[in-house]
Amino acid sequence: MDANKMREILIEKVTVNIGVGAPGDKLEQAKSLLERLVGGKQPVETHARRRDPVFKLRKGMPIGTKVTLRGEEAKSFLDKALIAKRRVLKQTNFDRQGNFAFGVHEYIDFPGAKYDPAIAMFGFDICVSLGRPGRRVTLRKLRSTPIGKNHRITKDEAIEFARSALNVKIE
Repeated sequence: MDANKMREILIEKVTVNIGVGAPGDKLEQAKSLLERLVGGKQPVETHARRRDPVFKLRKGMPIGTKVTLRGEEAKSFLDKALIAKRRVLKQTNFDRQGNFAFGVHEYIDFPGAKYDPAIAMFGFDICVSLGRPGRRVTLRKLRSTPIGKNHRITKDEAIEFARSALNVKIE
């Protein structure tokens, strides 16, 4: 690991998402499940971006729910989610910007979650955003500037971070 603190890779946020495809009881069940899994944080609805008559979707229709975790909450949730995946990820889970995402097929695989007959069987997606200190200069409203190529996180660096910091095996 580098001695330079600005080169250190950090977990910026972990986003947990359940897509159900339609509003109604299933969406409410997904919200209560997500709230139970992440420890009481309030989930928000996700909406359809465009109209799709094949799936009977209208623009703006609620079709899913998500929660964003940061800091220690994000690290502890990610650790549990990786246990559900047996700490194995594929190289295709990583994108070119150094973020990675994976899915848990059934919520009962998650450590500490028990089957509830009132809630249908759901799976969920987990997206992990990585960053380095100083990335905020690209996101801020006033005087935003791009960061240099050497400061961006590559796919290989993200894979190495997952191996060393998260103890993940890459296939």
